[in-house]
Amino acid sequence: MLNKFCKKPLYEVTQTMARVATGAEPAELVIKNAKLVNVCTCEIQEGIDVAIACGRIALVGDASHCIGDGTKVIDAAGQYIAPGFMDAHIHVESAMLTVREYARAVVPHGTTGIFMDPHEICNVCGPDGVKAMIEDAKGSPLKAMSNVPSCVPAVAGFEDTGSSIGPDEVREMMTWDGIMGLGEMMSFPNVLSAEPNIHGELRETLKADQVITGHYSVPETGPGLNAYIASGVRCCHESTRAEDVLEKMRRGMYALLRYGSAWHDMPIIIRAILDNNIDDRFACLISDDSHADTVLNEGHLDYIVRLAIKEGLDPIKAIQYVTINPATCFRMDHEMGSIAPGKCADIVFFDDLQDIRITRTIIDGDVVAENGEMTVTIEPSKFPDYTYNTMHVGEDITADSFRIAAPEGAGSSARARVMEIIPNHVGNYERLIELPVEGGYVEADKSQDVMKLAVIERHKATGTKGLGFVTGFGFTKGAMAQTVAHDAHNLLVAGTNDEDMALAANTLIECGGGLCAVANGKVLSVLPLPIAGLMSDKSAKEVADMNEELAAAWKDMGCVINSPYMTMALMALACLPEIRLTNRGMVDCRTFEFIDLFTE
Repeated sequence: MLNKFCKKPLYEVTQTMARVATGAEPAELVIKNAKLVNVCTCEIQEGIDVAIACGRIALVGDASHCIGDGTKVIDAAGQYIAPGFMDAHIHVESAMLTVREYARAVVPHGTTGIFMDPHEICNVCGPDGVKAMIEDAKGSPLKAMSNVPSCVPAVAGFEDTGSSIGPDEVREMMTWDGIMGLGEMMSFPNVLSAEPNIHGELRETLKADQVITGHYSVPETGPGLNAYIASGVRCCHESTRAEDVLEKMRRGMYALLRYGSAWHDMPIIIRAILDNNIDDRFACLISDDSHADTVLNEGHLDYIVRLAIKEGLDPIKAIQYVTINPATCFRMDHEMGSIAPGKCADIVFFDDLQDIRITRTIIDGDVVAENGEMTVTIEPSKFPDYTYNTMHVGEDITADSFRIAAPEGAGSSARARVMEIIPNHVGNYERLIELPVEGGYVEADKSQDVMKLAVIERHKATGTKGLGFVTGFGFTKGAMAQTVAHDAHNLLVAGTNDEDMALAANTLIECGGGLCAVANGKVLSVLPLPIAGLMSDKSAKEVADMNEELAAAWKDMGCVINSPYMTMALMALACLPEIRLTNRGMVDCRTFEFIDLFTE
């Protein structure tokens, strides 16, 4: 696959590489006296030099003969060097940052490349939104390799979005610069049933010789998984059990081990590798969704690598999981993922193999970050006008908008299907709970930790909405609202009372989208996200500060879980078991059928 993400393609500079390696021409940069984490052979080599020219590595070994009058020399003084870290599955929008601002946050932590799936903005703004993300990325040194969103909407027929993607769009977008594959194929039931439209997207991707990324979220490792992989899907990040990881790797699928701000699957699923004597070339570490305060306070892939090492993973293997393995997954290992002659000069420095803290990041032979700070200037993002003012709700939102009529014949209570969250995981449980009926309407019940939940269409003013209930957050008062509501990103509102829910919803309608917390008729905190209702135009530090203010408000309202907005954002995603709520109603994500809110 042709690499369009290096300073110069290899075919343009083969003569220069040969001359620099032999000493006939001086290198632009030489790193001296390093401990090389060799991910090709899984070993540490001491006293290694690296000669660099034209953004690529010309020589690894003794580079004394490559140094000339104009050569910049960095003495590693015994520091470790490793290939730059790459995230094989990431949604930049989930950080609520632009790509450039995201780069400012993650590059100092050693992230040199990401394989982003911008399906969040695509659900709001369509292919033009994807194009805006790709253009924004060009203003930073971070290699933001993009996948074409595959499921817009996530599960057709169950929700309403601002746009849609089909085989024709996939065919056209596969020709764009910056595209590396197809985004996560969430509509796995349609893959298994051989539905023509979805297989049309797979066909166009394979015809373009690109990689199909996956999302197989059900605990099934037999015929269904085989059918999914046989349809061309190369990797999957949705494993929640160790046995899922093991079987996917056994079938030649790359298992992407996730640890994000809210999804803490890695310590559980990494047991598939630690407890079995298997080759782990098909394992990668990813973040999927990380918000700004996590990256600023803990780190990005470097943080996940440290956590994996604490779980017992060999440090060199942990580094392989974010370098050569993701590069191989995307068929880019001939260009990236290792410190070897001819490869892109993407290199990180650190002192301690057991506690990896990045001190310097090099991308394409340029030092772009040192000691936690960028050393190059990244200009502010400028997103197109069409990505703003995306709140189009088809009704005036009042407290009455959230009333839920009791089923016919109900007395003082009604049995409802309630979504119970699983903290730090993407799944949920269906629970049957008796809820109070007052004046013909079913109410939330703080005594059982049950809130109302609403999903209101906000793209085309259709006026459609779904109403239901959720438990597990611990709220004792107030309401929260957000337009980050995967993947359709409609207006999502949860609360203990209708009045606060209405205030929360209208607060976001007025500010163009975002997140907010409301209690007792007062807005406690709001984080505006004017770009598609998903991203801020502020700095990572400003977004992190606003997010911390929101977290304090949620805590004051009684919330007891980690990263509640990320967990809440999945309540509308109709491709994750067990049940979800969309603007069209409640969905059983095990059978992919609409179900009634109330049951006998």
